Amino acid sequence: MEFRHLGRSGLMVSEISYGNWITHGSQVEEDAAVACVRAALDAGITTFDTADVYAGTRAEDVLGRALEHERREGLEIFTKVYWPTGPGRNDRGLSRKHIMESINGSLRRLRTDYVDLYQAHRYDYSTPLEETMEAFADVVHSGKAHYIGVSEWKASQIREAHALARELRIPLVSSQPQYSMLWRVIESEVVPTSEELGLGQIVWSPMAQGVLSGKYLPGQPPPAGSRATDEKSGAGFIAKWLTDDVLTRVQQLRPLADQAGLTMAQLAVAWVLQNPNVSSAIIGASRPEQVHDNVKAAGVKLDAALLKAIDEIVEPVTERDPARTESPAERP
Repeated sequence: MEFRHLGRSGLMVSEISYGNWITHGSQVEEDAAVACVRAALDAGITTFDTADVYAGTRAEDVLGRALEHERREGLEIFTKVYWPTGPGRNDRGLSRKHIMESINGSLRRLRTDYVDLYQAHRYDYSTPLEETMEAFADVVHSGKAHYIGVSEWKASQIREAHALARELRIPLVSSQPQYSMLWRVIESEVVPTSEELGLGQIVWSPMAQGVLSGKYLPGQPPPAGSRATDEKSGAGFIAKWLTDDVLTRVQQLRPLADQAGLTMAQLAVAWVLQNPNVSSAIIGASRPEQVHDNVKAAGVKLDAALLKAIDEIVEPVTERDPARTESPAERP
């Protein structure tokens, strides 16, 4: 495993981090989830990403139990706050009340006294940013989180939050956006702003929900048991990629993966890690062998000719519009 600084902070994270958005507490049983976490640890992954909303808080519980007997100082544990975690009007968003209650709930479920990174899971248009950042400052100053990050925030929002973070003397160090060969909306605005301000990207869905693994074929139904056939594991979310045009172009990447000595999945993960502003790429898994396969992308260097060939294949189906940064309605 290779390691990178998270932005310009002193925190080192594994190039590949393990996330449990869709799997733990919902798609796979706990024994399988723990086996995947064990595979990640065995592969040298030290960075684990979750959120209070995943599987209705169950994902944090599963991860907490899986990591309970590991040396805490040797791990980087990340979680997030924003999406509803209860039926009440204040069980959501980035109000002071919800942040303070949510960090305590997350720490309890994760079985830890602190998280290394506490992230705003979306921008909250209904709460003053000053209130949100002051609450985050109290979380940091109380020792419940070491660093602060955001997820799916636009460049202008990141800039405003960063200015407040400096005033409040707290480290806003990261952005967690969707990023893959097919989804590049961060490249024109979020990445340059983050580079300027010292934030690193912790990217999710580097395989475009599994589409870039090459297992979905044009003109054919999704394989039985795949994510595209399971409503609990994001079938609606993956649907935008399941067009014959996209799938045909993805299949054209296979010779390039072979040329690089990589699987399709490894090529996809390695591709996002070529961006120097990416600190870590989040992978998920329902089986340990998926972890063992994906971690082989760490440390891979793709040459300029290969990157150019990838661009030529996928450019017609690539999304680059920065306005497509996700709104609060689009995904938990």
